[in-house]
Amino acid sequence: MMRFAAALLALTLAAPAAAQLRIDITSGTEQPMPIAVPAFPTSAAVQTPAGSTVELGRQVAEVISGNLAGSGLFKPLNPQAFTAPGFSEVTGPQFGSFRAAAAQALATGFVTANPDGTLTIGCYLYDVFSEEQLVRQGFTVTPAGWRRAAHKCSDLVYSRLTGEKGYFDSRIVYVAESGPRTKRVKRLAVMDQDGANHRFLTSGQSLVLMPRFSPANETISYMSFSADRPRVWIYNLGTGQQESVGSFDSMSFAGRFSPDGRTLVFSVTRAGNSDIYAYDIGSKTTRRLTSGNSIDTSPSFSPDGRKIVFESDRGGAQQLYVMNADGSGAQRISFGDGRAGSPVWSPRGDLIAFTRMQGGKFRIAVIRPDGSGERLLTDSWQDESPSWSPNGRVILFSRSERNGRSSLRSIDLTGRNDRRIPTPMEASDPSWGPLLK
Repeated sequence: MMRFAAALLALTLAAPAAAQLRIDITSGTEQPMPIAVPAFPTSAAVQTPAGSTVELGRQVAEVISGNLAGSGLFKPLNPQAFTAPGFSEVTGPQFGSFRAAAAQALATGFVTANPDGTLTIGCYLYDVFSEEQLVRQGFTVTPAGWRRAAHKCSDLVYSRLTGEKGYFDSRIVYVAESGPRTKRVKRLAVMDQDGANHRFLTSGQSLVLMPRFSPANETISYMSFSADRPRVWIYNLGTGQQESVGSFDSMSFAGRFSPDGRTLVFSVTRAGNSDIYAYDIGSKTTRRLTSGNSIDTSPSFSPDGRKIVFESDRGGAQQLYVMNADGSGAQRISFGDGRAGSPVWSPRGDLIAFTRMQGGKFRIAVIRPDGSGERLLTDSWQDESPSWSPNGRVILFSRSERNGRSSLRSIDLTGRNDRRIPTPMEASDPSWGPLLK
């Protein structure tokens, strides 16, 4: 198990009052902030199970640069444009070189090997023009944990310069797809949010769909066609243990966890109708939340656990509805042309992401919980299955091209930063987990 602790450095969460370097991300930015992220120096070159401290210093900087660039808010500069600081200069950089390269901020640090086999990775952030130190923190990790330290440093930089929580120290679970279209193999897979540390969770012998992270981060739910019987399962990432949810004589579809992780909501289809059920994980009891002749599916809790958004055709077409967590008081919130489906509530509570199906296209959209302010964020052929980043600023989704190939993408709330998430094969049905502890 990886261990993170304050080490050698005092945590500084706020800059001195004179420092005002900040990115306004309310409406997005067309000119990302130039930031220098040089290789992290080391006090002495030491070989570790993860590589030398010199090489790790370079890799830490590359991960931080990749994270910041991927946010669309920062422009990491070419390291050849400035002189990288030595170990003794990390706490007192020579800012002239960075000003000459037009850097507004400097993210730097160091990597040192400790006698007990651990590493200390220091993280510093400076305002280049005021020469103020904005952040400093140290992480003590096992050699295998260097990448997480880089993600946590990225989150510190992002948070200090945007005023919002970071999202880089998190994971994604999704469906990895391979094989011909007539005999598709679908496996559960999990990876870091940047595509690193990829591993498969299932063998592909049974079809899997709709994986969803729990708030605890170590548990996911998913739908499987094991033994040709569609059922919802809960998978523990730490132990690998799995258990089925309830016993239904009809098709059940994986849903989402409540904010406290104690309840799972999903839909069950009987005689052509789908209704939403709540499953208490502790008592293993199930209760029905909706009823009638309509198709009610794709439930998602509000962050406070009091409301559930879902899709239903009870009004004649597939649209979004919000109801109380006990199933009462359902109100339609999506209108206009086309259909709306696969809703998911933002962790901030202010928006609901969903798939808008209109004019032969599937596009990612957002809407306020009261039904106002609907906006389209993408304009591709088939974008669906939205999932929020832990800070509610970015939406992960799957994109299918006209040639049938599928991939994972992300888009920020401005709709300007559409980027591909690397996976070793085709991918669909993503779920973005919370920040790691």
